[in-house]
Amino acid sequence: MPSKSKLNQSQSWLRLSSIIRQLILSKQGPTAIRYGITLVILVILFNVFNVINSYVGRDFISSIEQKNTNAFYTNALLYAFVFIISSAIGSVYRYAEERLGILWREQLTWRLTENYLTERTYHQIIGKPGIENPDQRITDDVKSFTTTTISFTLLFIGGVFSAISFSGVLWSINPVLFLVAVTYALTGTVSTIFLGKSLIRINYDQLDMEASYRADLLHIRQHAESIAVTHREARMSVRLKSRLRKLVNNFRKLISVNLRLSLFTNSYNYYIQIIPMLIIAPSYMRGEIEFGVITQAALAFTTLLNAFSLIVTQFQSISAFSAVVKRLHSLDTAMLQAETESKSLRESNYNADEIGFENFTLYSNDKSKLLVDNLQLTIHRNERWLITSLDETVKLSLFRSIVGISNHSEGRIKKPNWEEILFLPEQPYLPPGRLRNVIVPAYLNLEVSDAAILKELKNMGLESLVRRFGGIRALKEWDEELSLAEKYKIAVIRILFVKPKFLILDRPGSSLGKFEISKLLKLFHRLGVTTVVIAKDEETVLEYDYHLNISHFGKWTLSPLHLTHTNL
Repeated sequence: MPSKSKLNQSQSWLRLSSIIRQLILSKQGPTAIRYGITLVILVILFNVFNVINSYVGRDFISSIEQKNTNAFYTNALLYAFVFIISSAIGSVYRYAEERLGILWREQLTWRLTENYLTERTYHQIIGKPGIENPDQRITDDVKSFTTTTISFTLLFIGGVFSAISFSGVLWSINPVLFLVAVTYALTGTVSTIFLGKSLIRINYDQLDMEASYRADLLHIRQHAESIAVTHREARMSVRLKSRLRKLVNNFRKLISVNLRLSLFTNSYNYYIQIIPMLIIAPSYMRGEIEFGVITQAALAFTTLLNAFSLIVTQFQSISAFSAVVKRLHSLDTAMLQAETESKSLRESNYNADEIGFENFTLYSNDKSKLLVDNLQLTIHRNERWLITSLDETVKLSLFRSIVGISNHSEGRIKKPNWEEILFLPEQPYLPPGRLRNVIVPAYLNLEVSDAAILKELKNMGLESLVRRFGGIRALKEWDEELSLAEKYKIAVIRILFVKPKFLILDRPGSSLGKFEISKLLKLFHRLGVTTVVIAKDEETVLEYDYHLNISHFGKWTLSPLHLTHTNL
């Protein structure tokens, strides 16, 4: 059976090839291919001029030894010309590499971001083991992955051409020196892999631990007021201290392995400088070669050995890179799986023209408490429903289940397509941006005028808000700038423009008074919007057709009120 390390290497190559294939097949693919071909051509040209440089350098040094003035100046001019061309190639090479890097980063970052937002994937993967800190993976890991992949690929291609180019040069100088270079490189590669094989796992853990520590610091910033009010600094201090201790302990392991690896690789690199001299110098002393051949042999030996020793010289970077590849692949796989599951669930449940509960049973998060027991009912179009319960947990959990973000239930909830049903939570969220864009969905942007928005704002008593912030095109962090009542009214205005078939409101009494709620219900009813209100406290039943009350142990009762429909 194949060893675990071989399986991991095989998986890493499959992950890497999968991501590269996605770039080639994307709309950025043709441009990426052009940059890639350009870089390969530049690598070849660079190696050609390196070979030319070795011969020019040989003749230049020999002319000094022979005190040949004409040859000295001729070779000096050739040297300058080769340097100018090599510098130009190097500059264009750097430009093309960076352009390809940012192109790939844009493509991969947006693909992962799009997958992250599609089908509520961002919510589905929360808490999944091995998918910690997806935000850090989409930003830092993608940046590291794209730049490092391109760098390693070009190093490998350059190494291949260097090996081909300088093998001939070295063999023509001294075949023994060529064989020594190959043997030395193979020995160094095997030894490096043996000494540093644990680095991949340690680097993987280090990336996660660093990201987790940053996430907790960000949590403190986001909840600064709540932490200050409740005096939770000590608890956060304990948590951060624990994370920092784990991070430091893992980093100590990383340092220890790097020390062991550095001792070998540094010695390996130092001996490269003297080995060609030890082998080729006796030939010069016997008068068999010119002095310039020694410098050419040293250059050829070093270049060839570097080409054969990529694993030795780059092992620490390769180990960190392998961890990044694994992290990105695990995130990508988890997101695709969550997206597929969500689509399947939507296709089976979100295809009705009604909301139907079929043998629906709901539990608390730890499944220790039964919240709703075997609920069976159907909410038809143009009906108004009131749902009450003395238990706030029941209300919140039922709302989350109807939305589709709770996994602590049995049975089934049939719903209309996502475009036909909207949900208004107890505390609405307003994204940052222009107020107009917060209110009007993108697909309705051309259909809704500024005057229509201002009219609805005035109807909701929010005309002072427009003056306060400088108009509906003002850029603000609205979730932080507005009160709860203002945010709720803004969310209601958005619903009025969307005109969904069904609307589920979670405890609107937290933001609005009973008179305002009654006014909204009448407005929605005139627009033909089916409303389901999960009440915060006792609600008047005058505006509803049905009343669902959930009592202790999940028992429920359904009462028809002012019926406009007879079908249940």
